[in-house]
Amino acid sequence: MKILPDWIKNGYLRIVDPVANWLVRRRVHPNTITAIGTACSVTGGVIYGSGHISLAGWFLGLTALFDVLDGTVARRSNQSSTFGAFLDSTLDRLADGAVLGGLGVFYALSVQHRSVPMVIVCIAGLIGSFLTSYTRARAEALGLDAKVGILQRPERVTLLSAPQAFFGLALDGWVLAIIIVFLTVTAWITVLQRVAFVYRQTTPRVDMEPRRFGPGERAPWLRRRRTAPRPLLKGD
Repeated sequence: MKILPDWIKNGYLRIVDPVANWLVRRRVHPNTITAIGTACSVTGGVIYGSGHISLAGWFLGLTALFDVLDGTVARRSNQSSTFGAFLDSTLDRLADGAVLGGLGVFYALSVQHRSVPMVIVCIAGLIGSFLTSYTRARAEALGLDAKVGILQRPERVTLLSAPQAFFGLALDGWVLAIIIVFLTVTAWITVLQRVAFVYRQTTPRVDMEPRRFGPGERAPWLRRRRTAPRPLLKGD
């Protein structure tokens, strides 16, 4: 199941394309773009925490292009590297934590919308988003591509910006609350889907004869992947 259809993703990539070409001509390093994008996400989280929900949504929506530009520029300028992919993934976790943490601060400090249950939901969503990334990374370390699940990073970034930009605290904040609950639930569903995927891939079927490996040969899920190139649209 895909929350964002392919035509939206492809259209977004076409919009980003000329910007990426300009950055390549200017010889902007991909890691610089990654750092700027993370700084924008942290700023958006601070804006969320201050209670300016609609402003934060617009800010995160307009600066989300950095989330795609770093990988695109890296490939087109032949500057892709293992460290760049590692840095990109690490700072993505910081960005997710800042945005969801900012929403948690909003529900903890807002006079009108203070809600302990929603603070708990934000914390659960934060843990779920981290586990979504960790389960895929751990699967890749075992030689498996666990890019499965209902909620990928592009969908999460979109749901944390676009609805807030247009609706803000509409219906006394219920729109925002529903989106956060939806993000949290789908994050945990994705975690379970990836755990189930790895289980199926690594558990031999009872009706099949176990494969025997020769001397020095290792099972596919025990082979470490050497590189982790940045994808077109970053998934988790």
